[in-house]
Amino acid sequence: MKSTHIIMDRFVLALLLVLCLCVWCYGEGDMDVTPMEKTEKAALYNAIQGFVGNWWNGSDLFPDPCGWTPIEVLLLTSQASLLLHCYMSNLLLPFLAVLGADKGVTCDMYGGLWYVTALNIGPIHDNSLGCAKNVEFRPQLFELKHLKSLTFFSCFRSSHQHPISIPSNGWEKLSSSLESLEFRSNPGLIGQIPTSYGGLMKLQSLVLVENGLQGDLPRNIGNLTNLKRLVMSGNWFTGQIPDMFGELTELLILDLSRNLLSGYLPLTLEHLTSLLKLDLSNNQLGGKLPREIGYLKNLTLLDLRSNNFSGELTKSLEEMYSLEQMVLANNPIGGDLVSIEWQNLQNLIIFDLSNTSLVGEIPESIAELKRLRFLGLSDNMLTGNLSPKLATMPCINALYLNGNNLTGELKFSALFYGKLGKRFEAWNNSNLCYPFGLMSTSHIPYGVKPCQADVTLLEPSSETKLGGQNLNQNSNSMASLGFSSNSVVDGFCWFLPMVVLLLNGLII
Repeated sequence: MKSTHIIMDRFVLALLLVLCLCVWCYGEGDMDVTPMEKTEKAALYNAIQGFVGNWWNGSDLFPDPCGWTPIEVLLLTSQASLLLHCYMSNLLLPFLAVLGADKGVTCDMYGGLWYVTALNIGPIHDNSLGCAKNVEFRPQLFELKHLKSLTFFSCFRSSHQHPISIPSNGWEKLSSSLESLEFRSNPGLIGQIPTSYGGLMKLQSLVLVENGLQGDLPRNIGNLTNLKRLVMSGNWFTGQIPDMFGELTELLILDLSRNLLSGYLPLTLEHLTSLLKLDLSNNQLGGKLPREIGYLKNLTLLDLRSNNFSGELTKSLEEMYSLEQMVLANNPIGGDLVSIEWQNLQNLIIFDLSNTSLVGEIPESIAELKRLRFLGLSDNMLTGNLSPKLATMPCINALYLNGNNLTGELKFSALFYGKLGKRFEAWNNSNLCYPFGLMSTSHIPYGVKPCQADVTLLEPSSETKLGGQNLNQNSNSMASLGFSSNSVVDGFCWFLPMVVLLLNGLII
């Protein structure tokens, strides 16, 4: 880090020397050339004042909203410096263009003049300008001719005192330039998405996250065929997912999570074959998972948790070979696991089917998932014995099986329980037990009872004391909490605590 600062200091010093050299060579008269088009600069200042207040005069963007542009102007206006300009442009243009970026303004050159290409409104950076209480979208915002990226972060903060809606008109003026549009963390931004957004044909990224937006999703968003990222999570959108969204064939990320969307998944989603991430979690979507979802073979994340999907798992899930995360928890899906060849999903890392009304046994094919780290099957109606092969998965570090009807003896090693610790849960399976010999270790599964031992029980009337304490007391609390490492004595005394436990009815 220290060497990086030294390099930057030397670079800035070199820039200052170049600036002085240019001024000395070309004289101060050439500095009168306007580095930024006047109408562009006026539109920028007026638009920013609408969000931060009329007090703002651009002093924090001195000497120019686009940085130290006099250097570039000198280089461009002198024929004698053509070679120097070609050399310096490659080195300095990227640096000059972002000098104002930490203040929310980024520029580029068109026809020898600077124009705004990116505008960030709100406290994105530590020294960025915050928004005023009474903000407004001024029409000058849409006069920025080459605007490619527009971001609003935590600018519209109150949905009660100063709510504001996105203007319906003006966006068509940005249709030939705007590529990225984002509204993040604006609870005071209410109303619907303007239908005019459907005309932003160059848009590649549309992000509307954690705002107060509501209403139906506009169908004509499906016209934005260049979209690669569509994120509308954390709003109050209602209605169905439009069929037109299936036209977004270039889409890589589709995130509509944390809304109030309902209805079925549109079958047209099968056309989104480039999709890498599909997150529709925490909505009110329902119906059966369509077979067509298996066509999304490039998908790495499928998150449909906390909806109302039902009608069993579709077998086409086994064809989603690229999946790394499959999260379907908290849906009344039903059906079983054995009908799907889970071993096909060799890239799976997170697999969560908790609380999905599953029945039947846990198939051994899941144990063949060599990259799996998280397996969640809790709160279902699963039955049968657990295969010891589940412990052979090399990457597994979280296994949740609690709240089922599993039976028989757990055949995992003490080393396995020690590795997972509290990340192994099998409690609330009344007919599940662990080997009695495991009691001699400190690694026993919490909330699971020991299996029945082939030992004759003593008469219940017998009373055994150790150290003056009645060991028949508090037996129920011990059974509910499992056994700690303090309840087992190593060496030749191992038999005594076993007898004590027998007396208390813990081994049946």
